[in-house]
Amino acid sequence: MDLLAVVAEYPASNSKQRLQRFMHMAGGQIGTALTACAKLGLTTTYVGSFGSDPLGAMSRESLLEAGVDLSGSRTVEGATNQFAIILVDARSGERTVLWDRHPALTFELHEIPRDAVTSGRILIVDCHETAGATVAARHARDAGVPTVIDVEKVRPGIGELLQQIDLLIAAEDFPPALTGHEDIGRALEAMAAEYPSARLVCATLGDEGSLARCNGREIRTPAFQVDCVDSTGAGDAFRGGFVAGCLLMPDADVEDILAYANAVAALNCRALGARGGLPTSDEVDHLLARV
Repeated sequence: MDLLAVVAEYPASNSKQRLQRFMHMAGGQIGTALTACAKLGLTTTYVGSFGSDPLGAMSRESLLEAGVDLSGSRTVEGATNQFAIILVDARSGERTVLWDRHPALTFELHEIPRDAVTSGRILIVDCHETAGATVAARHARDAGVPTVIDVEKVRPGIGELLQQIDLLIAAEDFPPALTGHEDIGRALEAMAAEYPSARLVCATLGDEGSLARCNGREIRTPAFQVDCVDSTGAGDAFRGGFVAGCLLMPDADVEDILAYANAVAALNCRALGARGGLPTSDEVDHLLARV
């Protein structure tokens, strides 16, 4: 859950200002990606942990309302739900995220539900629980289910996890942090060499779109121009759009799928919150037709 605070300008240290708006809104990397997929017409299942507090109940309800199946998830008694405090600069729509996660939300490895993580046509994981995500991705690989990762931070065990991934989509800062190459294109090239089982490595670049490497080719996809209200969740929406594009357009070129993902991400910036502007398939098609 996101505790969203809209400010007239980013606060200076030791300052005070009145909030323009404050609200509780559903967010999260995978929750947002799955909600994007559901809104685009796909069936989705969430595997994860909720806290037993009011934020946990709100988080669960938000996914149920979006049509996301929660049979593979659980509520942890005595744990607070993961949440983030997000400051949105009203001038630009840019945001700063402060987050917290209760340690009891972490799955023990033997608790990873094999049936749930192999029940779909694609499995998408993040890197918060690196060991658990590795087990889930390995189950999917064994079952012939393609794997996608939304990865944003170099954590212990990240290399082992990436070895299990078919489609690797990283936040902008991750490739340089992982490889030591400041140039994003060079960093993606190094990642493609280090993890040859990944058919695509990609970095989301905010208002510059995305940069990907596939079959030895570099593919730069520009962002779509929209009136940006809030950029929160744009990267998560991109992942959801990419997965949806793969499933809805199975014969499409990778360039078309990346364009589709960028369109979903851009449209999500039209409203406040990580999921505030998630588009329908008709809205995505309309934006793509304008190009």
